[in-house]
Amino acid sequence: MAKRLKKHLSSLELTKPAHRVVDEEVMDGEVVEGEVVEGHESFPTIPEQHDAYWPGHRLVVEYRELQHDQPVPHFDKPDRLTVSGVHRGEQRALYDARRDTGIPAHGLRLVVVRPADLDADGRGRLRRNREADLAALRKILARDSDENRVTDAFRAWLLGEGWTPVEPTDRRTDLEAVRGEERLICEAKGRTKEKGVDTDIAHGQLLRRMTSQDARIRYALVVPSLSVKAVERVPAHVRELLRIDVYEVTDDNGVHRLPS
Repeated sequence: MAKRLKKHLSSLELTKPAHRVVDEEVMDGEVVEGEVVEGHESFPTIPEQHDAYWPGHRLVVEYRELQHDQPVPHFDKPDRLTVSGVHRGEQRALYDARRDTGIPAHGLRLVVVRPADLDADGRGRLRRNREADLAALRKILARDSDENRVTDAFRAWLLGEGWTPVEPTDRRTDLEAVRGEERLICEAKGRTKEKGVDTDIAHGQLLRRMTSQDARIRYALVVPSLSVKAVERVPAHVRELLRIDVYEVTDDNGVHRLPS
């Protein structure tokens, strides 16, 4: 699956080839680009492997089959523990969470592709429809591009404000950070033609993250300037009751917190 996805991505004029980086080629804490090899690749401080890496684009692509998002006994082997003391399903979730935080921490863009994003049946098996899959990948790359810009700008702003990014409690969270006893759980959106729909979805995603009653936890909705008006359709007093703060990321990557 990953090899086929890499071929599709190469068709999108990613002019620099994908390289495999293997553990044996990591010297003195530096990543050494290797030849394309079978298997996955890894970075020196991210021992978990990933599917494909385009150094010239600072782009990492992960293809995650159904077992990454739902229990699949055949792959999870729940009755058999790994050397880590957990079954393969739990181990997979831990590795995914580490990739989701560790790869961006290297200043790399991580794009995750799932069967539902492509032409696949209900069991996640790809129908191998090249044209449909290429069209879907173009949309994914365009969508994630600005969302990653927004997320990266906000992460840099948080660091400047004394926050420390941490591994998210929920692996679907875009960004989570702590400062003393405070915790901030963030959902980010990039430029989109469907601003209203996307900001409504973002509010819903934050509601699903509200699993704790701890008043020290706040929630951040981080959007580009073009989406601010769409966010403001939810009254400020409602957002305050829910402990949701809105942050605007401008075109020049400045960050501003909107007044409550």
